[in-house]
Parts: sequence; structure tokens; C-alpha cells
Amino acid sequence: MRRLRRLAERRASRVEERAFVVEGAKVLGEALAAGRVESVYLDPAAGPAARELASRCLAAGAGVYDLEAGVLARVSGTVSPQPVLAVVADPCVPLSRLAGRVGNLVVVCAGLRDPGNAGTVVRSAAAAGADAVVACAGSVDLLNPKTVRASAGALFRVPVVNGADPAEALDTLGSWGLNRLGALAGGGVDYLAADLGRPSAIVLGNEAAGLGPELASRLDGTVTIPMAAGTESLNVGIAAAVLCFEVARRRRGAPGAPGSQSISGVGAGTPHLATLPAP
Repeated sequence: MRRLRRLAERRASRVEERAFVVEGAKVLGEALAAGRVESVYLDPAAGPAARELASRCLAAGAGVYDLEAGVLARVSGTVSPQPVLAVVADPCVPLSRLAGRVGNLVVVCAGLRDPGNAGTVVRSAAAAGADAVVACAGSVDLLNPKTVRASAGALFRVPVVNGADPAEALDTLGSWGLNRLGALAGGGVDYLAADLGRPSAIVLGNEAAGLGPELASRLDGTVTIPMAAGTESLNVGIAAAVLCFEVARRRRGAPGAPGSQSISGVGAGTPHLATLPAP
């Protein structure tokens, strides 16, 4: 239990052990499908579905442990904890592993601090068929338990980079031919008029401060989602979803979309997912 607490509470422990904690059957199922489950812990309240999933984890080589009532509640940071937790292997890859594998969309988090927002960004990116999500140093840890919950297991379905240097990340993505577009609350090109048909890197800044001036010289342009008068800004997770799915729409060759193009082998409504071997 001490190890579970360390992995749940300390980023340094997650980095050192290259492991983290997931909670609930949904995320555990995604981790199992990705072959990354190390150990599973069950509360007496765990129902048949959770126990069947634990049995599949056991068959895949994971350890499974029944705990006394209330033990998991002391580990989980939620008000109503799930009756199943697991320790899983870190799925993150270094930026260099994306070379030659990103030709569609990369979402870059440059200063996101809220774990729920970061998880929503990962979930939206995966659902829209992004090639990768890059969380730069200064952003919340993608393996934070709250981020993992908000991602609904999507971090096992899209390659993720955790803790990249922001300047290095943007320079590298630019050298790979991606059009680096910073998302702004106002003052950027209307996203419907922007050239999102090219391979793109959508760069999302801090929830309060936006994108730092040190990144401006590394952007190829900016985009803004127009809003009704009197609206200050969109939640960054929602803005990411809007932009990611606009890129997906262009990739399907939507008629009349600026810079639209189709991808060979990808049908309408079928997002393209990049896959990487386990690190």
C-alpha cells in the first residue's frame, strides 16, 4: 500500500519506477489491452465484472490481490473510490521515437496545469485520430491519477510524450514538416479558415496565461475559435476537441474545407491512429 500511495502522489516515484496507478475497470481494461498491467488490487465491494477483468489480468501474468474493506479508499484520492486499482507500466515514449511516425496531427501541451484538462486533451486527441500527444515540461504529469481518470484510458491508445522540453519539442516537430499552430483565445486566424489540411502540431498553452512569449518564434501561425460576444474563452480541453476534430474533418476530405485532403486507406469517420512498439 505504501508503494501505491507513492505512485499515486509523487511524480518522482512514477518517473523512477516507470509505473503508475490506474483506477476503475474502464482504464484497467485499456491497460490490459495494451499489455501493461503489473498488479491488480480489489476491494471486497468489487463486483463480478471487475473480478472477471482481474482474472484476465491474472491470466496475462499480473498479480491479483484481495484487500480488506477500506484499504483502497485510503490510497485513492477520489471521494467515491473505484473498487479496483492497478499498477501499470508507463506507456510514454521519448520524442525521438515519433520520428517518421507523425504525418497527421500532434497535440502539444505547453503549460497545462489542470489534470482534468490534460486528460480531456489526451482523450480528444485519441478520438480524433491524432498521431501523438506531447506534454512539455511545466505541464501537469500525464500519469497523474486525475489525468489518467480524465483520459478514460486514451493514453494507452495514442502515443504520449511526457515532460519534453517545449522549445526542443517545437523545433523538432517543425523539422519534421509539421505546421506549428498556437491556439489563442483571440487574435489568431479563424480555425475554419486556417490551413489545417497540412500535417499540423496544435500547441495549447497555460489555462490562465496562454502561450509564453518564448514559444512565439517557434510557431508557424496561430488559430482562434470565434465565440459569441461576451464569452471570454473556452476551456482548453474543449478547445482541443474542437481543433482536433476539425483537423479530422479536413483529413476526411470534407468538401470546401480549406486545405482539405484525403488519406489513403482511411475512410470517412475512421480516424488514423499511429502505433508504436512498447518502450
